[in-house]
Amino acid sequence: AALKESDCFPANPDSPYGWEKIFSEILFDSFRRNYGLDVRICRFHNIFGPESCYNNGKEKAPAAVCYKVASAEENGEVEIWGDGKQTRSFLFIDEAVEGVMRLLDGDYVHPVNIGSNEMIAINDLAKMVIDISGKNLSIKNVESNAIGVRGRNSDNTLIEEKLGWKPSRPLREGIEKLYNWINQKI
Repeated sequence: AALKESDCFPANPDSPYGWEKIFSEILFDSFRRNYGLDVRICRFHNIFGPESCYNNGKEKAPAAVCYKVASAEENGEVEIWGDGKQTRSFLFIDEAVEGVMRLLDGDYVHPVNIGSNEMIAINDLAKMVIDISGKNLSIKNVESNAIGVRGRNSDNTLIEEKLGWKPSRPLREGIEKLYNWINQKI
């Protein structure tokens, strides 16, 4: 489901990490209201790009898939956690920077999403990376407890309305850059 900024309240995160993010937003907004601190709050949704983790257990799905494909032998297989039908949206770092700059240049002080609404299933992401690689690989879905929520993406209605910004480039363009960077690294 597309997450709107208003979906944050009433708050009920499923982890301390979620509470930390909500508390930080409330704290910074309190300083804005009470002490005039010039604050902007953005909620990033799955930002990816070169220079990110790709093989240390902390990588995000785009980097993990790119690494698995780049490391795979021709005619081999790539393991994807879960059934691969879980969906996400990912935003290339250059696009995220553009959204942040719009936010900083504007006067809107409430939380805004910075993400993409281009949903993709994880198996389809893997197929995209395999296609980019030019390799002949198959996908092997493996059972895992680390698959996260079934589906999630960013609703960018508010940031488009308030700042005139939305992602302008397709996911594949960013994935090509990430794959090429990781492939060069290994």
